[in-house]
Formats: sequence, C-alpha cells, structure tokens
Amino acid sequence: MSSLSASETPEIQDAAAPAATDQATAEQAVNTANAVNTVNAANAVNNDYAISIRDVYITYRTIVDPRANTLRHTLTQFGRRGSGGRKVREIKAVRGVSLDVEHGSVLGIIGANGAGKSTLMRAIAGILPPSTGQIVVNGRISTLLALGVGFNGQLSGRENVILGGLAAGLTRRQVNERFEQIEDWAELGEFIDMPMKSYSSGMYGRLAFAVSTHMEPDVLLVDEALSTGDAHFRRKSYDKMQELVGQARTIVIVSHGIGAIREMCDDCIWMHKGEIVRHGKPDEVAAEYLEFQGVPQVPAGKEDSAEAAADFDDAFVMEDV
Repeated sequence: MSSLSASETPEIQDAAAPAATDQATAEQAVNTANAVNTVNAANAVNNDYAISIRDVYITYRTIVDPRANTLRHTLTQFGRRGSGGRKVREIKAVRGVSLDVEHGSVLGIIGANGAGKSTLMRAIAGILPPSTGQIVVNGRISTLLALGVGFNGQLSGRENVILGGLAAGLTRRQVNERFEQIEDWAELGEFIDMPMKSYSSGMYGRLAFAVSTHMEPDVLLVDEALSTGDAHFRRKSYDKMQELVGQARTIVIVSHGIGAIREMCDDCIWMHKGEIVRHGKPDEVAAEYLEFQGVPQVPAGKEDSAEAAADFDDAFVMEDV
C-alpha cells in the first residue's frame, strides 16, 4: 500500500487525435466489436456466481482543446474535418478488474472519487460496455444508480411506478400486485399522485428504492442511493436489503459511508485508480482504506455500534473520502 498516494488522480494519457472523423469512427467500431458486453442468465455458461467479471478494462477517449469553448474557435472550425491539431485523451477508468460475487452475498465497493466505482457498476448493469473483458450476470438486475434516473418528472409517482415495473419486464397485473407494497414502503401519502418534479430529493430516493427492491430482482445494484434519506429511511433500507439477502438475492453497494458498508456487507473491495487494491472482509478493508486516507478510526468503545460508526463517518463528510 505504500506505493499509493491519496492525492493521486486517475491516470490520463495524451495521444494524437485521428487524422479524420472517418478514422475515429472506424476505431470506435473496432473497439465496440472487440468489447464483450454483459451477458444475462439465459446465455451464461457459469452459474456458480451471481456476477462474474474477467479482466475488464473501460477506457474513455475524449478530445481536449482549451479553445474549444470559445465562440471564435467554434466559428473558425465550423465545417472542417479532421483533428485540427486537437489531442485525444484516454482516461482509463477501470483496469483489469476480475471479480466473482456469490449468490446471496452483499458486496461493498469503496474508494475515493474517480476510483472507477460507479463506472464498474454501470458496466455490471449493462449500461456501459467494457472496452475489453467479460461480465456475466446470472439473473434479473435492478439498478439504483442515480437519483431519479428512469423517472419522468412530468408524470406522477404512481405512473412512474407502473412504467418502471413494465420496463423491468413485469406484466401489468404483477405491477398492480406490487404497487400497494411500494406505496406503503415509500410513505409518500397524497404525493404519490402528484408530478415527480415536485418531489424533494428524499422523496425521489424513497420511491426509487421502493421500486427497485419490490420488483424481486436477483441482483440489486445500489450506488450512493442511501445518502439522500434521513435516519428512518436508512434503517428501512437496511432492513429491506437484509430481507432480500435472506431470499438469496445478491446486492452490490457503492458508498462513501463506511458505517453502512461495515454493517450491511459480508464482502468488500477497495478500488483505486481503476484497480482493485484490496479484497476481503469489510472491517479489514475499511480500516486499511481509512488509514490510507488519513481519516481517524471509530473511537474506542463504539466499534460494536453500527449506528455510531455511521454517525462517525458522517461527521467526517465521507462524500469527500
């Protein structure tokens, strides 16, 4: 661990831009053809794990030009083809990640901002194809990756629940059977029939979590969704996820809240600069991570209190860790 530095940022490499747009398009097509995307249970070869990741790399390519945001540069470059002297930057968001997640387990993913946690989650969800490597997911995935993603603010909460259920592959009858449970869990009252653009972030979070967890997913992906709620919401969320675990559902959680990771997870990985630098028990991985970040440990006498640990994390603004 001594080779790591908390101040380090994800590696960015400069490369000459392609000579023409056609060449860039061709290179993108080759990269897409070489990528091995997420495979669902119907096509999976190995059913021993809920999630199996093999040597996954995810690389972003973006053109960087400090003058590109000026009106003069836009007008002078209008209609031109080719690079125009611009440079292409390659951002290696995920590098050589291999991981197996067992059925019915709860995996926590921690790491500093820019470590590649959310990128990996989106790849598991099938939203972002890996540049190279393979991701196999056995079962139906339910995602809670960002606040309000998939919701239409112009529609009511009720209408969004119905659309979300149908999008998850449920029939209208199945959605109707689950709606009362979702409504009761979200505790929105009369707001369930109001446009979601009028919802607070906490209301958004409660309804999104209720929809995701009541659709009976085999794999639930949660990315910082618990940070928008109050203590009551967090406790209900923990209890619901424990219920899913009891049903042999698999959960993957990305969080800066170390207390939540310690309380809920039975497995944990620490990512840094796109790589897994530590994999093991949550308490051990979290302790090394906090030491690396220079954050004080939970005070003596509070180690056995998960709520106290969570409060201690919040005191140090774990969003920035």
